[in-house]
Amino acid sequence: MARLANSGLNPTTLRAAVTLVLVLAFAGAPLLTAPFTGFDPTTLPYDVSTPPVQPAGYAFAIWGVIYLWLIASAGYGLWHHANTPNWDAMRWPLIVSAGIGAIWIEVALRSPIWATILIFVMLITAVLACLRAPISPTSWARAPLGLYAGWLSAAGFVALATTLTGFGIMPREIAGWAGLLGALATASALTTRLRVITYPIAVIWALVGVIVSQWQSDPSLSLAAVGGIAALAYQGIRARA
Repeated sequence: MARLANSGLNPTTLRAAVTLVLVLAFAGAPLLTAPFTGFDPTTLPYDVSTPPVQPAGYAFAIWGVIYLWLIASAGYGLWHHANTPNWDAMRWPLIVSAGIGAIWIEVALRSPIWATILIFVMLITAVLACLRAPISPTSWARAPLGLYAGWLSAAGFVALATTLTGFGIMPREIAGWAGLLGALATASALTTRLRVITYPIAVIWALVGVIVSQWQSDPSLSLAAVGGIAALAYQGIRARA
């Protein structure tokens, strides 16, 4: 505690503490709300009992890794880098992203439209935090943020495709392709820009889940996901070279 006490209660230390508190709230939210297994069908005019591009249920276990890694990162940052400028630079966008994340499930249970909007805000701020994060030590800053941003890149387009289908804006098949191609285009651009391997790993994990869930109902979509995995894996390796 001496290290933290010596840093003093100044704005940067306060931001570091707030970051940890909000990340803890984000991670704890699923324990305090109703289980979220997808948008409530009663909040959508059209049937989406089979979402157009949603990964298999097991894929969502990645949230456990994301939560624990973000908590470890925020705790490490508060303890060791409360007043380090390049650590402080990433905190405002992470505060926004985690703060929204703490209420996201409650919003999603009531309003798919707002939930879709907010998950893209979470994505944008997570990417901004990752861009501002210190390069070293990667495992304490950029790596957890990359994993978080990668999963949000997939989840955002899953939510968008489901909402487009649920409100009758697009047929299920077209919305599925729009969601997959949107996620792949975003992931391709950000893999090159972020240059942290955890980002494409998270997207690839989601795509494997899509293959598992969609193989029987839409084999062509699953094959496209296979191609996306190969492209992102190649791009991720090159981005690190």
